[in-house]
Formats: sequence, structure tokens, C-alpha cells
Amino acid sequence: MSLFVTVPTAHLAESIGTLPEGVELEVWDPESPAPRERIDLVVCPYMGSSAYLSNLAGLDIGLVQSQTIGYDGVEGVLPAGIPFANAASVHETSSAELAVALTLAAQRQLPRFVLAQQDGTWSPMFADSLADRKVLLVGFGGVGEAIALRLEPFEINLTVVARTSRPVWHERLGRVHVHAIDELPELLPEAEIVILALPGGDTTHHLFDDEMLAKMPDGALLVNIGRGTLIDTDALVRQQGRIRAALDVLDPEPLPPEHPLWTTPGVLISPHVGGASSAMTPRIARLIRRQIDRMLREESPVNIVLGG
Repeated sequence: MSLFVTVPTAHLAESIGTLPEGVELEVWDPESPAPRERIDLVVCPYMGSSAYLSNLAGLDIGLVQSQTIGYDGVEGVLPAGIPFANAASVHETSSAELAVALTLAAQRQLPRFVLAQQDGTWSPMFADSLADRKVLLVGFGGVGEAIALRLEPFEINLTVVARTSRPVWHERLGRVHVHAIDELPELLPEAEIVILALPGGDTTHHLFDDEMLAKMPDGALLVNIGRGTLIDTDALVRQQGRIRAALDVLDPEPLPPEHPLWTTPGVLISPHVGGASSAMTPRIARLIRRQIDRMLREESPVNIVLGG
């Protein structure tokens, strides 16, 4: 069996390495004309991949492999009949690292120290800990689970929320009682730190609006590593620092320079870099090789989220 595979960059092609006999790999940016009418596996560019998917119309595509976990907006532009796989297994660890990093940075006031260093000012202070805090983790998929594992050594009081209530036995976390998302209004008033790791979409759009944000106690920290649309940005601005926020994903993105969120008290912003670490390339390369091996064995690809 032979396969024709395209990837968007020479760096990714090099990282994939030597492929089995019968597999031909070519670098192709989907903005340019397709190298062939039949492509067995198309790997999308890392960011903004949905913008290119309409260019696949009229081609014979075996599988589209995304380099991101989320696939918001893909269904509306993906040509009918083409299977689409997300990048589950690639970004969970890096996203979880950043979630913990943002939480620690906000709790221990690291941005304040960075600014003081720029001024050459010795500026000690007594900050909030992560230890002993009541942490509400909203979302217990791959990223949420990875966050929970990294939080466990910090000696926190963890409550987990997902779409449905259920008991979970985890090899490393032990017995976890997962609360349903409709329990949030009752859980939020007790939470000192809320970490969002939910996907986007209609069901979670502006989940944290004026009403939900108002249920958080004064001084609580809201961390978003999921999707920017989980939070009503205007509602967060209206809080005017009553609650703090550490955000890797925003709505809109990129955040315009004049947007008031930049100067809202107590807000720490990173520019959607949860998965952008040195761990990404070897992991996406490993996933692509796995897809190729499965296709050569005429087995179904993994991570199919649309069109399968």
C-alpha cells in the first residue's frame, strides 16, 4: 500500500523523520495549489487551520490532521465527507503546565516583581499561596486531567466539574467525584481559584457571564486555558478587579491594543501559547507517524472528531 502525505512546514517534515516504504511526504501550504488531486493525509498549519480547509474542496482527501485539540468553526468550512482528526495527546501537558504557571504567577504576584525589577526596586510583599486553596477545576477531559495531576502535589482542596456528574477512579488521583456543570452556581461562592479547561462551542459560550462571575468571592482568581469564548470578556472588564484573572485564551483574539481588558486591575494575559512549547513538535510528529502506520495497516485513524 502507498500513501501520499503533506505537511505544512519543512521543520515538521524533518521532525517526522524516515517513513516506511511506500509513504511519500511533501511540504504543502494549503494556501497554494494542491500538489495532487489525491492526498491520503493532509496535516494542517498549527494555528488558523480552519481558514484553509475550504481549499480542500474538490480534492480526494483521506484524512485531515489538525495540530490543535480544539476544532471550533471547522465543521462549517470542512468539505463534506472528509474525516478530520484533532491533536489530542499533543498539547495536554504543555497546556497544563501553563495553567499551573499562570495560577502561581497570579497568586505569588510575579508580574508585580517583574515590573519592580525593571525599575530596580526591591519590593517584597506577602502574597497568596496555591497551597491550601480551594480550587475548582471546570473541565476534566485530557487537558483538565493533566491540570489535576500537576495540581495534586500543591496540597490544594480540589473540586472537579464536567458536563455530567459521575464518580471517577483515576490511577494517580484516586477516587474523584466529578460534579455536573449545572452545579457551578452552588460551587463558585466557595472557590478561591477557578481553572477553566472546557472546549468551546454553543453550550459553553459565555458560561462565565455577569451572573456567574458575580457568584465568585471577592479576590478569587479565574484562570482560562480552555477557550476564550467561555468568558464574557465585557463582563470580566465590568468586574474592575473585584476578581482576578489569568488568561491564555481570549475573546476576541488577538486582543486589540486598545481593549480595556489590558488595563483591567488584576488581569494577567498570555497570548494563547498553551501548546506552544518545545514539547509540541516531537508529539505532533509522533501522532502523524501513528496515523500513517494505522493507515498502512488499513486501520481507522485515531482522534477522529468530524466526518468519521
